[in-house]
Amino acid sequence: MTTAAGGAHVGLSDGAARRPAPALRPYVRSYQGYRLSGFDAGEHVGLPSDSITVILPFDRPLRVVRTAVPEQAPGTFDAMASGLGTAPVVMAHDGAEHGIQISFTPAGARAVLGVPPAALGQWMVPLVDLLGPDAAEITSECESASTWADRFALLDRVLTRRLSRAPGGADRRLAAAWTMVTGPDGATVASVATAVGWSTRHLEQRFHSEFGVTPRDAGRLARFARSHALVRQADPPRLADVAARCGFYDQAHLAREWRALAGSAPSVWRRDEKFAFVQDEGLAFESGSLS
Repeated sequence: MTTAAGGAHVGLSDGAARRPAPALRPYVRSYQGYRLSGFDAGEHVGLPSDSITVILPFDRPLRVVRTAVPEQAPGTFDAMASGLGTAPVVMAHDGAEHGIQISFTPAGARAVLGVPPAALGQWMVPLVDLLGPDAAEITSECESASTWADRFALLDRVLTRRLSRAPGGADRRLAAAWTMVTGPDGATVASVATAVGWSTRHLEQRFHSEFGVTPRDAGRLARFARSHALVRQADPPRLADVAARCGFYDQAHLAREWRALAGSAPSVWRRDEKFAFVQDEGLAFESGSLS
């Protein structure tokens, strides 16, 4: 595929995306492999999400010029994980990127990475700190594999093995609360607290302690992720339709949230983001489900 933002033919992108093995699907949403070259050098914005993200860069480390956490200095990063939050990350590139992004559910942070999402925050944490020797196996074998299918099969094998050793998950009431606040109906904090049998204050405290974000921000991230999946398409719906389909009050609300979470309006992001449209082989990404 030779498309870039706005449809200009200025670079080559090739990749693949796949759901994990069935046993992993409550914990891992997707694998997305990408290989892009021939683009103009510039910056790529890593957007906030309702997924916990692991990035396995091949060939060269990520060069981060603005982190999501002010206390974390910019720099280069090898295989790393990052949790939930409301700030974008800005990465510099020389016109090429190659690697795999793995999107975990909040339950997957505990079950596969071994920590609750709140333990990550939006810090960029070396994958070896979470997976130990499994991190070296994943990075070396994925980089040396010759096909995306082989890489995804390796990920299935290693992550399933880790799942068999997983400690206990989050409180079931927290899991239910996550599903309610991030679902398409966007339940209010008060209604969720009533449903799980906690006070609003107790829910907010327990929720933040587990996920690292408030219930309100979890709902915002889920809406934003749904809208991003539509806006990044090569032929996206009208923004008014995106707003209606993703749970925003109106197009103005959509624009405000994009400026707050992505740093720009969706139309500006589409214009400037050269790496927006990696081939996804028809994968239908889902947001908002913890289990």
